[in-house]
Amino acid sequence: MQPPEEPVADPTGKPYQKLAWLATVMLITSSILAAFNIYPFYVVAFVVSSGMWTLVACLWKEKSLIVVNGGLMIIYILGLIF
Repeated sequence: MQPPEEPVADPTGKPYQKLAWLATVMLITSSILAAFNIYPFYVVAFVVSSGMWTLVACLWKEKSLIVVNGGLMIIYILGLIF
């Protein structure tokens, strides 16, 4: 009997790649909505995508990404409120 094959490691060495790619697709979608001025949906989409990227950044322990995406999420939320 052969031992089980070891899982292939992600070439980047970063976990949660599917979540990161989903956040990236959502961010591009948000940009398309903003380009066509589909308000307020583009702002909501930016809040969601920034939140997703903030989560990924926390999981990766990347402080620069946490600051950038967390800050953007706060800015977009304030834009919806005011």
